[in-house]
This record gives sequence, C-alpha cells and structure tokens, in this order.
Amino acid sequence: MKVQMHCQKCRSRALKLAAQADGVNFVGLEGEEKDRIVVIGDAVDAAKLATSLRKKVGYTELLSVEEAT
Repeated sequence: MKVQMHCQKCRSRALKLAAQADGVNFVGLEGEEKDRIVVIGDAVDAAKLATSLRKKVGYTELLSVEEAT
C-alpha cells in the first residue's frame, strides 16, 4: 500500500494501525521515500485496512494484493 506520510509520526501511526489489523504477521516500510507499507499475514482484509489508514493517516493507495506462498 502506498500511504501519504509526511513525517515520522505519520509513519509510526500507519505502522501501528497496520500491525493491529486482524491476521497480520509482518509490517514493514518499502520504497525510496519509505512511503509504502508491506503487510503480510493470513486472511488480512486489504480494503478494510486501506480504509482505516485513509481515515487515520491520509491518502492510501492499494498497490497489490497477492497470496503469499
């Protein structure tokens, strides 16, 4: 997910929200500007997580959803 994060406080809030979602096993930052959140887990509702991040942090774009092998 690409999340609009302007400061370290926004990054912390976004990571905390993602980590609290049901089924999440791993959360990390990616990208040159650390503007992408990688979420790995079982039965994670990506749409619900993106909506939550939009409400609490800012603009969130769902880039891809894949089944981890």
